[in-house]
Amino acid sequence: MFRFVLTVISAVCIWALGVTTPVIAENAHTAGKTPASVVFLNPGFSNEPFWVGYSDFMQAAAYDLGMQLQIIYGERNPSQLLEKARELLIRDNPPDYLIFVNEMYTAPELLRQFADSPIKLFSLHSTLTPEQQQRIGASRERYRNWIGSLVPNDEQAGYWMAKALIAKLEGKPGSLLAFAGVRFTPSSSLREDGLHRALREHPEIKLQQMLQGEWKRQRAYEQAQLILPRYPEAKLVWSANDEMAFGVMQAAQEIGRQPGKDIYLSALNNSDEVLQARINRKLCVLVAGHFTLGGWAMVMLHDYHAGLDFAERGGKDRVDPLFSLLDAKQAAHLQKRLKVPGFGLDFRQFSAVYRPQLKDYQFSIQPLLQ
Repeated sequence: MFRFVLTVISAVCIWALGVTTPVIAENAHTAGKTPASVVFLNPGFSNEPFWVGYSDFMQAAAYDLGMQLQIIYGERNPSQLLEKARELLIRDNPPDYLIFVNEMYTAPELLRQFADSPIKLFSLHSTLTPEQQQRIGASRERYRNWIGSLVPNDEQAGYWMAKALIAKLEGKPGSLLAFAGVRFTPSSSLREDGLHRALREHPEIKLQQMLQGEWKRQRAYEQAQLILPRYPEAKLVWSANDEMAFGVMQAAQEIGRQPGKDIYLSALNNSDEVLQARINRKLCVLVAGHFTLGGWAMVMLHDYHAGLDFAERGGKDRVDPLFSLLDAKQAAHLQKRLKVPGFGLDFRQFSAVYRPQLKDYQFSIQPLLQ
């Protein structure tokens, strides 16, 4: 009954948005097979909007694909996350797949723990760094049960944000302040790399200071209270996520500076609040899309479980262009779309099981912007 009601609600919402989702017939690849069971070691807090939304997208994919998914939150504590991972090894019914994130560079220890386990591992969001892989190898090498990875174009996202901010000055010299995430986190480091690439292309822009806001609004707010008066000429503020951007925005407004007019801010993420800020043009630059990563990973594991190796459809280790710059109109569309049950998608349409002609997954945020 619940599924029927949910389906009816989804259909009405999808019709209202003008979204068309194809009806896809059942496929012989799935007939008689035990559904894949997956555990996702989510590194975030269980009440953290980004990571909760990230998990919701995964759950929607799991539902459509008939997979079993359990989310285990690490509460931003690497030791706690590794301990919860160890508990999976002694379960009576362990999962088929474990999805992990290389947060705080914990991946090598996790791979070591599961080296002799039948559980297959998949790295998501941030995989092992090139330096780590030089020491222990890539997926399907030393650790044969580490079958692949999917990460977003983080470096490109950092670059796009910086380029779009710099464009606000129309070629004039200027100053920029930057707020990075957690030190020793690959996604933060890559976004910083993108920022520095853009700055090399624009020697007329001076980076006055880079601060570690640690993804937190309050920390960035406190830092901005000190640094904004120190650099009154700085009109550009680059932030590696939305929470830090909002912290800076609050501090700027408290000293009489108007976001979008005499100070230009960038942000990255897809919360309702940040989308609204882009719609209202308090944020001049917004990049979003990586919250979809988990859902696409479920598609890949679903196909792998059915005997269709994703390595043959774009490679075993993917860096997909999931990030996109959003203008105000796109932000408004995405804001509505994220409130539709099931996100208005049938995830089977992205699967090689149901689309045998599929040669490359080519994952992106575009299905949610249409």
